[in-house]
Amino acid sequence: MATPSNDSNVGVGEAIVQVAEDARSYVTAQIDVAKAVATARFRAAKAGLILAVAAVFLAGSALTALLVGATLSLATVVGPLLATVIVVVAVFALAGVLGMSAASRLSKAFGGDA
Repeated sequence: MATPSNDSNVGVGEAIVQVAEDARSYVTAQIDVAKAVATARFRAAKAGLILAVAAVFLAGSALTALLVGATLSLATVVGPLLATVIVVVAVFALAGVLGMSAASRLSKAFGGDA
């Protein structure tokens, strides 16, 4: 039986080192690709996110104007203090109903008992 020579052992060792370096290069390249894709998606979504924030801000402003208008309109009938109390209680009641509904749905979605 022939014993392997030193040259064949060096060749196998070099091959193993080359495979490890190639694997490291491949993983690094895949990470770079993932970073590039994530960066491109973020840049594409950035303008949309800015517009969404502006829309939410404007909707909040419109809701505030609507509530002020409701308070002023109701003030002609029942007075300013009672009109404010009525509008605030109505808005808090609506917020409570919406909050309980949201909590119930989120609890069901995440496996809660509600």
